Amino acid sequence: MKFTDGYWLMRPGVSAHHAVSVADAVVTDDRLTLYAPVGRVAHRGDTLNGPLLTVECWSPAEGVIGVRTTHHGGRAPRRPEFTLSPSEGSAARIVREGSVIELASGELSLKVDTEAPWQLDFSGGGRALTSVGPRGTGFAVDDDDRHFMLTQLSLGVGECVYGLGERFTPFVRNGQSVDIWQADGGTSSEQAYKNVPFHLTDRGYGVFVNHPGQVSYEVGSESVGRVQFSVEDQSLEFFVVYGPTPKEILARYTALTGRPALPPDWSFGLWLSTSFTTSYDEATVTRFVTRMAEAEIPLSVFHFDCFWMREYQWSDFVWDPDVFPDPVGMLARLKAQGLRICVWINPYIAQKSPLFAEGMALGHLLRKPDGDVWQWDRWQAGMALVDFTSPAARDWYAGKLRLLLDQGVDCFKTDFGERVPVDVAWHDGSDPERMHNYYTQLYNETVFDLLREVRGEGEAVVFARSATTGGQRLPVHWGGDCESSFEAMAESLRGGLSLGLSGFGFWSHDIGGFEGTPTPALFKRWVQFGLLSSHSRLHGSRSYRVPWDYGDEAVAVTRSFTRLKHRLMPYLYRAAVQAGEAGTPVMRAMVLEFPDDPACRFLDRQYMLGDDLLVAPVFTEDGTVEYYVPAGTWTNVLTGERIPGRGWRRETHGFDTLPLLAREGAVVPFGAVVDRPAYDWADGVTLAVHAPADGSTAVTAIPLPDGSGEAAVFTTRRSGDEIVVETASQLPWNVLLVGASTVRGGTSHPLGALYSCPAGTPRLTAHWP
Repeated sequence: MKFTDGYWLMRPGVSAHHAVSVADAVVTDDRLTLYAPVGRVAHRGDTLNGPLLTVECWSPAEGVIGVRTTHHGGRAPRRPEFTLSPSEGSAARIVREGSVIELASGELSLKVDTEAPWQLDFSGGGRALTSVGPRGTGFAVDDDDRHFMLTQLSLGVGECVYGLGERFTPFVRNGQSVDIWQADGGTSSEQAYKNVPFHLTDRGYGVFVNHPGQVSYEVGSESVGRVQFSVEDQSLEFFVVYGPTPKEILARYTALTGRPALPPDWSFGLWLSTSFTTSYDEATVTRFVTRMAEAEIPLSVFHFDCFWMREYQWSDFVWDPDVFPDPVGMLARLKAQGLRICVWINPYIAQKSPLFAEGMALGHLLRKPDGDVWQWDRWQAGMALVDFTSPAARDWYAGKLRLLLDQGVDCFKTDFGERVPVDVAWHDGSDPERMHNYYTQLYNETVFDLLREVRGEGEAVVFARSATTGGQRLPVHWGGDCESSFEAMAESLRGGLSLGLSGFGFWSHDIGGFEGTPTPALFKRWVQFGLLSSHSRLHGSRSYRVPWDYGDEAVAVTRSFTRLKHRLMPYLYRAAVQAGEAGTPVMRAMVLEFPDDPACRFLDRQYMLGDDLLVAPVFTEDGTVEYYVPAGTWTNVLTGERIPGRGWRRETHGFDTLPLLAREGAVVPFGAVVDRPAYDWADGVTLAVHAPADGSTAVTAIPLPDGSGEAAVFTTRRSGDEIVVETASQLPWNVLLVGASTVRGGTSHPLGALYSCPAGTPRLTAHWP
């Protein structure tokens, strides 16, 4: 939200007041409190008839400093609040030398000179990060008597800002106005399904605004050298999170707000959907599943979209008896083929649903201030919302889903949760403006907690569209409604990378696009991208996404890349474990992995999949692709071609390949099974060794399926032309020296030299030509 009219003036009807100095500073063991007048105080009379801001500073965890600015502190606490996990005890150290007070937490510090004009200076590792200067702390009031608290943080020359949730606008946020406000806006607008009041910059820090309601950002837009954020409230709280690397920023931020649960291994396989408004019944589903098997395309999850229920009755959680007369038998037949089952749900109850009258009578539906149930006709006729602020309503809703789990359903697509009204009265008295964004968290927690209870720890997974801070704890999320076009494919990736820089570890998208029907070329390119994502789902709106609808080659491409993903499971699941342990996303913006390479700061059409694989999806009909290669010698995993960095590449690819590059020295584990994602990844694993430097050492851990430890660990060293691989694994394993032109003791392989080690082999010595 903008308050100024250019540099000098305020907008009509707006008055603003900013801290100008420090009138008093109170220091305790773990907290600094500053009292800041908003006008110049030359004599005692100037202390009268004017505001005095209270600015509290503290540290909830090492490397994190909180600042809370309050105008009028008598306002009653508002619900909901984000769930945070501060460290036990205080991480702050406070030193006062003359007029300068420093609050330090790890390598992050905040300094204020109490005798100078108002300024808060943040530094990390002895280097200036950002500052709150003149006009940087204050409040504004408009003609409607709305009261906004605001903060401005300085931006350095060339500093880039990222994050703020899954946003489809330009990847670097500089120059944008962003409202943190849930909306059902698709992937081609400035609105977002997943709004997160957290941003990070390439200067080594991030900022989390601890406010679940609407937060308005002006990112180098109202004031081109500052990031401004404001809330309609009497208080504004934010945390500066130090890195210095982007990964370390995410680690500290997710330690505070929560890290992802580890999705089950089967969820990483291919999901196939009925699509949305297409015609389908059990015969359709059976035909799809049978033909996938005949085409030798491994399928892990089958998803039933909205019309598994009767029209006008979403949600009643009852299978349409005219279409699915024997749901329990049908699900049993599908599960006998090794499939998991997902069904679509939303948090709304249509008036025609029997659950409407039941929920209304029990008080489980959201009401207006006059006591009537809130309703409208968008999406579902006369629909109401479940009031998840009521524990009884949560139990009621979960109880309906429990019946589906008893029938054989394994997981839920938790759709919607964005269009939440503000002219309402919540059961627990929550503030409607705050609950608009936060509703999705309660909705998805209700479903996820049920799955964890019934299916067990490590077996819970949802396919969620909306989210806010904390939503990362409840994977997986997908990108929402995109068109079937290369442009939408690119904007989807842009949104996913932005979400990853907002603390979310797992992300997916509708392969082929949702709205419209993809061309065969688009479908095949999206299949490649989709199966090199953390989670992979074929889904559309008015047309099916079964591969044979797009030609024989589409079937071959889907088969090939599904098998590739299954072989990559020991590598991908290790990346998944990293997401849970450190908050590092599986799909990583290039700036996250290469923060010191200036060219990577703006890249949003390629990404790193885990630590070592670079993926550059093809966004053209003719197969041309431009991408950037960081420093080092990279190797195309599919072709074996060596590619030198640093620099830009332009290539043309058929539908069997794309730029999928392993970085120099990478040892990528490939599993031995191609027809499913869940198997013993250490049994028969092949370690693909890519251009190791002389003197280098690489440690490759093969995770256990529950992520609790390692099934096997391999250490690969190069000394001169000798490669030594050691392990304590008692299972058979292999080593592929990618690009090796000669074979001594091994066998020839299309990509190099292959060495096979029987069970119990502790050491392999090979030669790098």
